[in-house]
Amino acid sequence: MNTSIVIADDHPLMLRGLTDFLTSKGYNILGSAEDGNAAYNLIVKLKPQIAILDIRMPYKTGLEIAEACKKNDLPTKVILITFDKEEEVYDQALKFGVFGYILKEFAIEEIENCINQVVNGKPYFSEEIASYLNNSTLENKPETLDLLTKSELKIVKLISENNTSQDIANALSISVRTVDKHRSNIVHKLGLDNKPTSLSIWATLNKKFFN
Repeated sequence: MNTSIVIADDHPLMLRGLTDFLTSKGYNILGSAEDGNAAYNLIVKLKPQIAILDIRMPYKTGLEIAEACKKNDLPTKVILITFDKEEEVYDQALKFGVFGYILKEFAIEEIENCINQVVNGKPYFSEEIASYLNNSTLENKPETLDLLTKSELKIVKLISENNTSQDIANALSISVRTVDKHRSNIVHKLGLDNKPTSLSIWATLNKKFFN
């Protein structure tokens, strides 16, 4: 389990709370920072598997750090913790390839589950965020769903339940290659970008339409 982590938050109490909690759970906390510049320098220097970042920090925001990590091909996966529910902030997080997005009020109870998912390459977003965005922006079924074939809809439903391509291949008795081909067709039809997390996030947000 000994996942390497850097944590940054400009609220000392939050920073200490998260650091103590994760240390007690056996995670390897490589370092912590109270501003964005220090956080980014730690990520570049220590290359942790995961960086848990507050969105709003002095010098560099969590989003700006995520953007810099993506631009510089750093292997660290970013998890953002925030009070922000604004759709615009969330959209930016997706654009910069953020792997996890947790609301601060649920940070302690959700962080372990989030880290475990992210370490396995699966994005994790607070249920609260998904339901908030569903209520505010996805009241109607996305028209793009009508473009998908029955097989593609099956695959999207399985993706929304956090299954990997291998899980889906096993469930549908097809090859992983076929699943990946379907995935790329779905991404194309839905007009998503090609980041590995985009389809998973779209599927999670639209989960209620697949049942």
